Amino acid sequence: MGRIIALREAIREGMCEEMRRDPNVFLMGEEVALYNGAYKVSKGMLAEFGPNRVVDTPIAELGFAGIGVGAAMNGLRPIIEFMTWNFAVLAFDQIVNNAAKTLTQSAGEFKCPIVFRGPSGSAGQLAQQHSQSFESWLANCPGLKVVSCVDPYDAKGLIKSAIIDDDPVCMMESEMLYGLEGEVPEHEYYVPIGKAAVRTEGTDVTIVSYNKMMEVCKAAVLELAKEGISAELIDLRTIRPLDIDTIVQSVKKTNRLIVVDESWPFASISSEVSYQVQKYAFDYLDAPVTRINTADTSLGYAPTFVQEFLPNPDKVIKAVKSVLYVK
Repeated sequence: MGRIIALREAIREGMCEEMRRDPNVFLMGEEVALYNGAYKVSKGMLAEFGPNRVVDTPIAELGFAGIGVGAAMNGLRPIIEFMTWNFAVLAFDQIVNNAAKTLTQSAGEFKCPIVFRGPSGSAGQLAQQHSQSFESWLANCPGLKVVSCVDPYDAKGLIKSAIIDDDPVCMMESEMLYGLEGEVPEHEYYVPIGKAAVRTEGTDVTIVSYNKMMEVCKAAVLELAKEGISAELIDLRTIRPLDIDTIVQSVKKTNRLIVVDESWPFASISSEVSYQVQKYAFDYLDAPVTRINTADTSLGYAPTFVQEFLPNPDKVIKAVKSVLYVK
């Protein structure tokens, strides 16, 4: 049995363990040091590791992302925290044009072992420029690995795997889930990048999701079970490389697929999952693949807009019943 700790604590433990193990690992970002992190993920780390390894930066994402890329190319292992991925759009030049391409542009001579992390997606009434999901943007770029956590156990194991990985890894979190608690073992462990997790086994329909939409799906699965509908719930955990094998094996059993994705529908993660399932499991499908995304518009500030914009359990339940052809 492990301890029950919050997701923010799990990420912190993972970073601290790797920083104790390897002096080349350091954390850099806005308010990570003196303020203990905008979401208190890095609480206490400055006191343990000092200002050379827990580094406060100006509000200049492009600048400190570039410093991190240069440090990684020269043998260090930076963890770059963005207060939100919404603020990282300017830094995409460093992430996409430098970090992701260092290995191939140098013909394998230089690696770029760097982690970019922070919250993605909406968090209530934060309006259009602070409510976007960037998983599909980043996963579209060869050379980047993209992971997404919703469970404290996974959060710790994934951040540790990301830090020791020789490729750049983007870790997508959720500020709404930092306080979510779960069981985390005392002993050291790693969660492999590129492997999805079956959270609930079922026989009637497969539901695939990631990040905080998993909480939406879990609520829907519980309600569906009350009506005798058995749903298999898969947490992607890694967006790229995508574990399509786990999804396909599930679809071969259930013959139906719902993908719940907190991103705009055009060119989304759900688009890619849908394409690959029809490619590898078309003959097993008894109904069209159904996607549930955010609305195809920017998110307004009003709470009624937030409610309509996001996937919710009722939308998932309705979609499941539609592919089962039941009312």
